Amino acid sequence: MENNWRQKAGLFLSSQAISLFGSSLVQYAIIWYITLETQSGTMTTLATLFGFIPQVLITLFAGVWADRYSKKMLIILADGAIACSTLIIALLFLAGIDSMWLLFLTLGIRSLGSGIQTPTTTSFIPEIVPENKLMRVNGVNSTIQSIMLLLSPAASGALLANVELGYIFFIDVITAVIGISVFSFVKVEHRDKASEKVDYFSSIKEGVAYTKNHRLVSRMMVYLVLCNILMAPLALLTTLMVTRTFGSDPWYLTLNEIVFSVGSILGGVLISSWGGFRNKIHTIGLGCLLCGTFAVLMGLPFPFAGYLAWMGLTGITMPMFNTPFITLFQEHVDSDMQGRVFSLISVVTGTIMPLAMVGFGPLADRVKIEYILIVTGILFIIGTVFLIRDREIKKALQMENER
Repeated sequence: MENNWRQKAGLFLSSQAISLFGSSLVQYAIIWYITLETQSGTMTTLATLFGFIPQVLITLFAGVWADRYSKKMLIILADGAIACSTLIIALLFLAGIDSMWLLFLTLGIRSLGSGIQTPTTTSFIPEIVPENKLMRVNGVNSTIQSIMLLLSPAASGALLANVELGYIFFIDVITAVIGISVFSFVKVEHRDKASEKVDYFSSIKEGVAYTKNHRLVSRMMVYLVLCNILMAPLALLTTLMVTRTFGSDPWYLTLNEIVFSVGSILGGVLISSWGGFRNKIHTIGLGCLLCGTFAVLMGLPFPFAGYLAWMGLTGITMPMFNTPFITLFQEHVDSDMQGRVFSLISVVTGTIMPLAMVGFGPLADRVKIEYILIVTGILFIIGTVFLIRDREIKKALQMENER
């Protein structure tokens, strides 16, 4: 790999940070606008579905495209398509055509773009970063994303209170143009397979078969599914727990989100500077073990300040297992299969947690959420022990390293 990989990585991460900030800001503004204007649970649910289902449907096809076409061009086209759709909606809103269904359509188009970008971006990083630097670069990327996701809700709320939604849309257009312009300076070689005939469903099946037959990938996918199930209460029920246990003051919910985001930023800085253990499974295990422990502590009767401390520490653990997990796949999945494998990961992480909430949601109306956190936290710790001692993973890693 060329010696200027740092410059390429810097340009790429900067472009993604700029684009993510504008996209996330507008996404929050749309959801909050729908919520404030309608105050309807049904409309909020529809907004969630429009923002979720298209992404899941397109992701598997996006994985095939990422393995066949230029990942750089796919990212640019997806970002550009989102910006163009947002620009059209902005002009319509400013012209007085402000139908709620236009917002749903916008959410759907943006969801399609995200479904293309997510697996493509993850599989693009190994093309510009040496293998021994992937962990640190992924850690930096995690930190940047956490910072953007911390800043964008605050900026979105402030703008929505003072500026018409139509004008807010232009922010996404401007940041997309800047992001694409910066990204265009990243030079990368790509062997385009566009001339080869493709059967999309066969290609998707090939990706599923590769994941199933790859000893390391298939085993880690099992733990990924279990992790997302056990993470569901921690990710989706803690705001409800804060309201029930500590009060409905909006500042409680704001602090809950801020503390977790700050923790995630610190975790990203930690993993990018430290680089993790030599055996990435041990780094993943440490992150999961700490996450499970803090989940249990959040379920115990601490005052709100104590709860926030555990929430912040939980945020730190997120990059500790997410980053080495992604890096492990980037290192051991064949380059011409990474798009499809990461698209499968996106589908798994995008569907398992909401499905888990089908069970955890009603359970939370019958059992204290604190008890749910304690039980899932204990299961998290037990699962970590199985992960660290898993002989199949050890054998698979040994075989991969001997290749």
